[in-house]
Amino acid sequence: MTIALASDHAGFEQLKQLEKFLEGLGHKCHNFGPVSLRPDDDYPDFIFPAAKAVASGGCERGIIMGRSGEGEAMAANRLKGVRCAVFYGPAVARGIVDARGRTSHDPYEIIRLVRQHNDSNMLSLGASFVNFEDIKNAVKLWLETPFSNEDRHGRRNKKLDEV
Repeated sequence: MTIALASDHAGFEQLKQLEKFLEGLGHKCHNFGPVSLRPDDDYPDFIFPAAKAVASGGCERGIIMGRSGEGEAMAANRLKGVRCAVFYGPAVARGIVDARGRTSHDPYEIIRLVRQHNDSNMLSLGASFVNFEDIKNAVKLWLETPFSNEDRHGRRNKKLDEV
């Protein structure tokens, strides 16, 4: 799989580690930057090109990082065809998770859901909130989890992509 990568200064070091990890899994990475650590950089300069690569099909998925991951996700989600989810680290839902009343105790359930239900093609990581071991676990699961292809999820994603 070809994966677009980008970060801001806060995610710079972890993104370098992530690129090596992904290549070790056999993926091809296209790193959109930054190429050096500059604390005054502007994340849209790197996130937009990565998101455009995913939206155009040049890259199959994208992983982006920032201090919170929120601004990066907001930037990516401005592009038609991008469905970027944010991950802060493992968490267990406090109550009912799905329409059938099932509760999950899986700390990575949100990663499964954003792939199965939303067919997310980009993942934004909050570099200040998640350690690298959890990043590896989440990213591997995100890359391996297929979209459910259920009609209701496809219908909803189509509506998102039309805006």
